[in-house]
Amino acid sequence: MALVKYNNNSISAITTAGTLSASQVLIKEQTASASSDIQFIDGTAGVVLDSTYPIYRFDFINCNPATNDVEFEFNMSTDGGSNYNVTKTTTLFSAFHYENDSSTFFGYDTSRDLAQSTANQKFTASGGIGNDSDHNVSGSITIFNPSSTTFVKHFIARCNYTNHADVSIDCHLGGYGNTTSSIDAFKFLMSSGNFDGTIKLYGIKDS
Repeated sequence: MALVKYNNNSISAITTAGTLSASQVLIKEQTASASSDIQFIDGTAGVVLDSTYPIYRFDFINCNPATNDVEFEFNMSTDGGSNYNVTKTTTLFSAFHYENDSSTFFGYDTSRDLAQSTANQKFTASGGIGNDSDHNVSGSITIFNPSSTTFVKHFIARCNYTNHADVSIDCHLGGYGNTTSSIDAFKFLMSSGNFDGTIKLYGIKDS
């Protein structure tokens, strides 16, 4: 098999990154400032959450709660945000490590899964986020084909957060919204109190 050789001009001749990042499009960025929640509703304030893209991803960045020991949550809507009560079945596992190196853990968190429930889904594991000025949760959630009227709506999420007891906790969440109606709105909130932070919505094109 022949080797491919590159000369010194191979990289320098590139004039544009082109398709390196073109598949992901920033749709909307919202910043919470002592906010009770952030909502992304299709067709409202520039939000697109329809068949334009087959995959959507939300990034949540440095979300810091006003109340100590609370969970970061989300829910979905099929009626433009009038009701956030999509039936969900989910699973969550996590790993943690104390800041003082006193203890570690890895395992399934039965207190955070849902079984055909319309309740808010928690991104975070047992033991909530601290409200110290340097505590926060950051991560992302991806939902696949939310506009489908044939299939249930699968999603996967991952986040890391600073627990109120100074613990780094890495959470992995997966599940589905058990509805064949279009998902057209998302709401993000803490389990209690307001929060600060940034949430970005991206559309991901077909490959």
